[in-house]
Amino acid sequence: MQPVAFIPSPSQGVWHLGFVPIRAYALMIIIGIVVAVWLGERRWAAKGGAPGVIVDVAVWAVPFGLIGGRLYHVLTDYQRYFGEGRDPVDALKIWEGGLGIWGAVLLGAVGALIGCRRRGISVAALGDAVAPGIALAQAIGRWGNYWNQELYGRPLDTFWALKIDQAHRPRLADGSLDPRYADIATYHPTFLYESLWCVGVAVLVLWADRRFKLTHGRAFALYVAAYTAGRFWIEWLRIDDAHHILGMRLNDWTSLIVFLGAVGYLYWARGKSGPEEVGAVPRTEPEASGSAGGGDEPDGEGPAASTSHAGKDDEAPEKPVAEPVSEEPAADAAPALESVDEPEPVDEPERETASAEAATDPVPAPPTDTAPPKDTGTGTDTDTVPPTDTDKDKDTEPGAGEKRETAAAPAGAGADTAAGDAGSTPVTGENGVRDDVEPAEAGKGEPVKDGK
Repeated sequence: MQPVAFIPSPSQGVWHLGFVPIRAYALMIIIGIVVAVWLGERRWAAKGGAPGVIVDVAVWAVPFGLIGGRLYHVLTDYQRYFGEGRDPVDALKIWEGGLGIWGAVLLGAVGALIGCRRRGISVAALGDAVAPGIALAQAIGRWGNYWNQELYGRPLDTFWALKIDQAHRPRLADGSLDPRYADIATYHPTFLYESLWCVGVAVLVLWADRRFKLTHGRAFALYVAAYTAGRFWIEWLRIDDAHHILGMRLNDWTSLIVFLGAVGYLYWARGKSGPEEVGAVPRTEPEASGSAGGGDEPDGEGPAASTSHAGKDDEAPEKPVAEPVSEEPAADAAPALESVDEPEPVDEPERETASAEAATDPVPAPPTDTAPPKDTGTGTDTDTVPPTDTDKDKDTEPGAGEKRETAAAPAGAGADTAAGDAGSTPVTGENGVRDDVEPAEAGKGEPVKDGK
């Protein structure tokens, strides 16, 4: 029986490049792995993970998965490789087909766990990232069964039926052709069903993850549940040799148990939304503003500036080198005050604070009584210098609150007094007049001599 339209089978699945065989089955597996790693890297980066993690974990997961898939196939179909007339060495010929997805996922997860432990990341978070990629890898890998003409289903007479050559049709235990299928050429293309189903699973996981933000292994559990649901009915269509338990194929029982486990995990982890360890690249914190060499905050503002200003009150000013004191009268020292450098402007916040304090403190009235003029013996009176309220100047002086010492002695004082105060830093007022040089003491009424 052969329909008019059908899907043809390939004439060969192996090509030789010199003495090196190129097998289509192996190529499909390799392409599937590359796609899974590529998509997994993109999804891992979207989670904030460090680049290259999926590749590092795949170095462990892929070999473990291939070994696990082969072991599952050999154990569940041991009659093909062990017994009378069988060669156990055939169990190592992985290129001839025979990889069980259940063993591949199980041992592949063990390899992934080792890789995740070495990188210090969450295996559940990594499973969520690679879940749709694994589904696509299965979709591509199933085309390896097409090239080997294996794992097809029941006979089918329709345009999408798959034609199977007589050399690849079902056989009996002794190796002879099964008479039930000897004259039937077209069958259900179960490889195509499963390939399309896996593509749909990948799309479902991508959509659900974006819609519901599946974390903590829930995306991987959704992939497992969706795949096993399709594998159950696809397995029901196959006619290749398999063990039966209570009337169902072993792979059907496995699909059912794994499906229930995945659904149970989805229910158990439905409320999990905490952070996951994805091994993100640490970000370099920007330098604190106001530090030496620059900063966005202007001087006098921010915590760094306030700390530096606060330290000025506690630290003693740097003492300049003392200069020799002149023996001339104090009246001649007035012109020298003009050469004193202007102090650096104080920041605006401190000006405002000082002004506010000056406004709130009562300003004492200047004394009205002056000392009587001193008789010089010439019969002429000289003007007396009124006393100056130094407290007012100190209150309104920018940077009020700093400890200052008197740098100059009253007029007529000796050189010892001036030299003793030479170590302190001179302070000037707003008009260039030194605040630390105080006029003659109020109440003594000593006239200012003209220096002649």
